[in-house]
This record gives sequence, C-alpha cells and structure tokens, in this order.
Amino acid sequence: MPLINLPAFSEDLLAEFAARRTERVDTPVIQPAEPFLDIAGEDLRRRIFMTESETGASLCLRPEFTIPVCLRHIESAMGTPKRYAYLGEVFRQRREGGNEFYQAGIEDLGDINIPSADARAIGDAAAVLSRLLPGKKLAVTLGDQAVFEAVVQALGLPLGWQKRLIHAFGDTTHLEALLASLVSPQFVTGLSDDIARLLGADDEEALVAHIDATMQATGYSTNASRSPQDIARRLKEKLILSETRLDDAAFLVLKKFLSLNVPLINASAALSGFADAAGLKLGNALSRFDGRVAALANAGVDLALIDYRAAFGRPLDYYTGLVFEIGVEGSDAVLAGGGRFDKLMTLLGAKERIPAVGFSLWLDRIETERAA
Repeated sequence: MPLINLPAFSEDLLAEFAARRTERVDTPVIQPAEPFLDIAGEDLRRRIFMTESETGASLCLRPEFTIPVCLRHIESAMGTPKRYAYLGEVFRQRREGGNEFYQAGIEDLGDINIPSADARAIGDAAAVLSRLLPGKKLAVTLGDQAVFEAVVQALGLPLGWQKRLIHAFGDTTHLEALLASLVSPQFVTGLSDDIARLLGADDEEALVAHIDATMQATGYSTNASRSPQDIARRLKEKLILSETRLDDAAFLVLKKFLSLNVPLINASAALSGFADAAGLKLGNALSRFDGRVAALANAGVDLALIDYRAAFGRPLDYYTGLVFEIGVEGSDAVLAGGGRFDKLMTLLGAKERIPAVGFSLWLDRIETERAA
C-alpha cells in the first residue's frame, strides 16, 4: 500500500504519458544501494535511506527512478529505442515537504537522433506541465555539461583538474572554491620528509619501494588497501594538481563563460562569440548545441520560454550533456528536471553504449502550484 495518496491529477498525467507512446513500468521500492552510491552523486547519496539484506548486502529505499528503470531495461534485455514512463513513490531525506513523495517521468533510451530526443524531452515535460497547470506561464532553464567540458578541455588544464571541475559543474559553491584553488594553489602538506624528497626527485621506483617498506612495517595489507604503485601514482597526481596554477587570462575566460545567461534564442550566437573572442575551439559541442536549438524550434517549442545559463547543472553525476529544469514564472520551485545521460547504461552493465535522455516531475510541488 502507498504511504501517501496519489495526487488527484494522476489520471491526466498517465493520459499524457500514454499519448506519447510510452510503456509504463514500475520498479521495486527496495533497490541495491551500490549504483546510487557510486553513480548518482554526493547530493543524492547523503539523502538516501539505507538498509541491508540478511546477507549484509547494502540496500536502500528507491530515491529516484532513472537508475532503477535503466537497470530494469538491461535485465529484461529489451531492444532500443524504448520509451518508458513511471509514476511512484521515492524516498529522500528532505528539509521540507516530507521524505516520501511521488515522482513521475519519461526515460527515452536508444534514440540516436540526439538533438531530436533532447528537444522531445524538453517539449514533453513542458507540455505535461501546461496541461496540469493551465494558465500558468512556464520558465525553462537550460544548461549543457558538454559545452562546459569543452571549455575546460580547451583551456589545457591537466586531466585531473578537468575531472575536478567537471565533477563540480552545477554546484556553484564547490566550483568557485576549486577556481579559487586554481588561482592561488595550495601546496601539499603533511608529507613525511622522505616522501617529499622522493616526490621532488621524481624517482618513482624509489618512492614505490619506500611506500611498500612502510606498509610492510606498519602491517598494512596490499590486499586490503591500495597498492604501493597506486599510492605513489596518486601522490604524484596530487602534487601536480596542487602546483597547477590557472593564469589570469584563462581564469577570466572561464569566469566569462560561467557568467553567460541569455535567452536560448540568442545562446548560439553568444557561445560562438565567446569562443571566437577567447580563441577557443569548441567544435562538436557547439554543433550539438546548435542542433538542439534547431530541433526545439522544429518541434514547436516556444524558445521564448527558455533561458540558457552556462553555469547551470543538476546535482546528479550521471548527466553528460543537456540539463534542464522547469518551473512557473515568478516561483523558485522546480517542477520538472532532466537531462542527457549517455554513459549511465554502460556504467550499469549494458554491453553497448545506449544514448539516453529523460525527465522527472515532482508531483507534490505541482499539487502545491495547482492550489496556489
């Protein structure tokens, strides 16, 4: 039995899903915890309700639907393209609104026409909300992680720093702290004199031998922890990252990019102008962005509803390109959110790459907006 009642508009919502030729699926409330802990990101990890099986396996109450729906698709060996719809309870530790609430959404798996699938996800989310909230003016915020990644890569930062910045995309506080570290590097501290000397000498063989001897002397098992080689490699990487400094010109370029906030109809020109002025080649990322804008226009989506914000991301680590959120103009409540997650299926065990995009609807927030 559900712990809370379904919203009164659920039948309208299911009718919208059916009209979009989706297959409705459900997934167990109790889920293996590992995929969420490994893939979903820190924001969701700290809000999960954990438990365990009789055998000690880590389990959790379902905190979202995207990972369970993808796992179900892989386990059932269904072909693609496939469009799934869901409606059910999710469980998260929340400051307000209760820890149990309903989510619904669509996951679009396997469509190789990326711009068209992206446009369909935004268009479907907006159309469903328009039916549930007649007379309300919607506002859509769009970001693109792939464009941010292209900018970071074009700046020529070490791979480790690129990963750090990309991982922080969408978390303004974390990203600003990382940029501050890049401008004023904090050198590695707390190393023993011997480790510091061997790192400074760039003598990897001697460093590995020293770490191995130390582990043996202190009783650390290489089977239960990282190998000496792995520890040495990580120490060298940490040293390199700590000594990397982003020069003032590159820092200003990155800050300029992150400050872009324009109506989507002007976004392609703004990004192209930014890249030209900065001397950056963003190539495929800009082509894909332009293709998505064209696909949205061709699908009849009102581009005047959409703003592009370069710094905008969503707090789930599996997104790879498009990210978006939809609310009602004048309200801060996020009613729908989604994006593209092309790497998730293979991370979950799919034998081949499956492009994917989708969105979720927060039904409790929609219900509140309907009552306003």
